[in-house]
Amino acid sequence: MDNGSEIRDFLVSRRARITPDQAGLPAYGGNRRVAGLRREEVALLAGVSIDYYTRLERGRAAGASDSVLEGIARALHLDEAERAHLFDLARAAAPAAPRAPRRPGPQQVRPSVRRILDSMTTSPAYVRNARLDILAANPLGAALFAPVLNSTAQPANNARFLFLDPAAPAFYQNWERQAQDVVAMLRTEAGRNPHDKALSNLVGELSTRSENFRTWWAAHNVRFHRTGVKQFHHPVVGDLTLTYEALDLAADSGLRISAYTAEPGTPSDDALKLLATWAATLDQATTAPAPDGG
Repeated sequence: MDNGSEIRDFLVSRRARITPDQAGLPAYGGNRRVAGLRREEVALLAGVSIDYYTRLERGRAAGASDSVLEGIARALHLDEAERAHLFDLARAAAPAAPRAPRRPGPQQVRPSVRRILDSMTTSPAYVRNARLDILAANPLGAALFAPVLNSTAQPANNARFLFLDPAAPAFYQNWERQAQDVVAMLRTEAGRNPHDKALSNLVGELSTRSENFRTWWAAHNVRFHRTGVKQFHHPVVGDLTLTYEALDLAADSGLRISAYTAEPGTPSDDALKLLATWAATLDQATTAPAPDGG
């Protein structure tokens, strides 16, 4: 991914959404030729020269100080995720120290993490990486996300399922919101780790095969994905409304556990218990010894 283009497109998209009135500036004249703020208005609000801001917006962010970036973040009303993204892009623009090429090894889920997953018997949970590949799941997580794990869009990846499997809109009840969130999460990771070849390949695959992905990727929206509510329609137990929590694994960079719970006493809680029973039945059928033919 071209860092200069990423910085330019991100800054242009952010200032296009801020009106002078929202920024507390007088709107001189009735015929503004640009959507949102002009460059000189952003520079004024950020406390930098117009020439310096123009250089930043053209993608030349190497050497930009934290105070300058903070000023631009305030001027553009960036939220927490957008501010972090701006800093990530600026860091990526700095010249990299020379180092020997290194081939990254496959990400592994450590045995202790698998034991933690399996101990969560009443909550669906899985481990994913920053590219949204599902690397491991507990039995209830495997049952809940069976449409993703068994999808024809492989390897199992939430973004690949959402955009390439026609079953995704039936599984995710609020498909468009979920799909846009996933694009924003991948965009956030691309700013944090622009040299991730596997991520670039995934973005290229989805851009080639999905018009929705191309459109939403071009919007340069970013977001954190830490907690919230998701609605599912499971093919076995029907509708579920579940709260999710994202738990980063401090010892495994980029890996996190996503765990889901239902509000006690709700229909979703009943459906989740039924799903656990169904998953246990499948597990017993899989592990049962073959009948004696003698």
